[in-house]
Amino acid sequence: MSHGLVTAAYIISALCFILSLAGLSKQETAKQGNYLGVTGMAIALIATILNPETSGVTWIILAMVIGGAIGVRLALRVEMTQMPELVAILHSFVGLAAVLVGFNSLIDLHPEAATNVVVTAGADLETTLEAVKEAYSEAAAAASQHALTGAMLNIHLVEIFLGIFIGAVTFTGSIVAFGKLRGVISSKPLMLPQRHKLNLLAVVVSFILLLYFVNTAGSTIAVIVMTLIALAFGWHLVASIGGADMPVVVSMLNSYSGWAAAAAGFMLSNDLLIVTGALVGSSGAILSYIMCKAMNRSFISVIAGGFGTDGAVSTGDEEMGEYRETTAEEVADMLKNSSSVIITPGYGMAVAQAQYPVAEITSKLRAAGVEVRFGIHPVAGRLPGHMNVLLAEAKVPYDIVLEMDEINDDFESTDTVLVIGANDTVNPAASEDPGSPIAGMPVLEVWKASNVIAFKRSMNTGYAGVQNPLFFKENTQMLFGDAKDSVTAILNAL
Repeated sequence: MSHGLVTAAYIISALCFILSLAGLSKQETAKQGNYLGVTGMAIALIATILNPETSGVTWIILAMVIGGAIGVRLALRVEMTQMPELVAILHSFVGLAAVLVGFNSLIDLHPEAATNVVVTAGADLETTLEAVKEAYSEAAAAASQHALTGAMLNIHLVEIFLGIFIGAVTFTGSIVAFGKLRGVISSKPLMLPQRHKLNLLAVVVSFILLLYFVNTAGSTIAVIVMTLIALAFGWHLVASIGGADMPVVVSMLNSYSGWAAAAAGFMLSNDLLIVTGALVGSSGAILSYIMCKAMNRSFISVIAGGFGTDGAVSTGDEEMGEYRETTAEEVADMLKNSSSVIITPGYGMAVAQAQYPVAEITSKLRAAGVEVRFGIHPVAGRLPGHMNVLLAEAKVPYDIVLEMDEINDDFESTDTVLVIGANDTVNPAASEDPGSPIAGMPVLEVWKASNVIAFKRSMNTGYAGVQNPLFFKENTQMLFGDAKDSVTAILNAL
């Protein structure tokens, strides 16, 4: 394939990625968006393999087969509830790739003129010397092709340094996020003494190392020290963030992985990788901003560490009064006598895989003339859009799935609200208690409805570790047990 065809293929691939993002912005076109993304990546891979400058094609194809097999197996085995941690660990791979590309670019910057010379038995001295001379001439010619000087060399050194730094931060940060989402690392923020100053020190020292790295035309010691600092910085950055901020962290790491890919593109002089990385990095940053706005949090405060200003979380032992229990049969009767119902799902619904019986209840109630809608909080679940995907999977109509801003004003005129596995996203303490760790966070104002049914396994606190006064209000009743079993029992009663 000629260079012109490769460039054309890269342009088509980039357009596919842009159209893919546009398609993913709406549920109705999400599937088409995914197909476009897959098509764009397939074109990019084929063009890269057939590029005249690509060498080691056999190894590339072997790596693709192995990686593809692992990816397909993971996609088939991972449940939707495990998707957030899968996304987090995949981000770590992008970060690690950027680190490896960076070190490889540094090695390639000053290639050693080392080569193997085969000396034929019985060859005279003149023939042997001629073979050595020819081999070293070839090595010197190859090295000269990579030679950079002046400003171009400095720019390339900065690309290498930043690529490794961003990649290392993304790598360890994503691993910690995976551990927190998986439950193997505590969701509570790590509160080291002077943690903010430690983060600032890591950035300052890394910047000084960058200056030294450029001035010495690529000091190996400087880049190794920086890599160790970046690995520790990425680990501490995410470890010091509370569990309630994890959806934002996943989005943030998505952005980091994009910028790491863009940095790798600069190092490899690959325009498509630069464009793709910039798309991922910018879209991840925009999503992080939207989510922070939905939580009434600044992006800086999130990455500074801890949920809230001091990282303190509620123990959940506060005395808030008594709660009332109900049964599936009573809930079914309440739904039959309601004219309007809003369902607000959370991570508990995802864990219990209750979306299918919930969809059946929705269908039965709508057939009986009851208005049923869903209220989705921007950070419900552990991943942006988590609830939307689950409901779409259960064939819930798109037009009755509404965002928080679209439905919050309707709770006052609603007869019954079903809170299925949600906690922090429906917590009235966010607007009623200025001292709460989630104070100021916009939430679904379900308590304004005539009746609220809260589905929970127990009275334990949510992921943020904050007790919910909603469960003790007079118009709230608790339905304890597995969400799927409870919803199925209501469905049978209906």
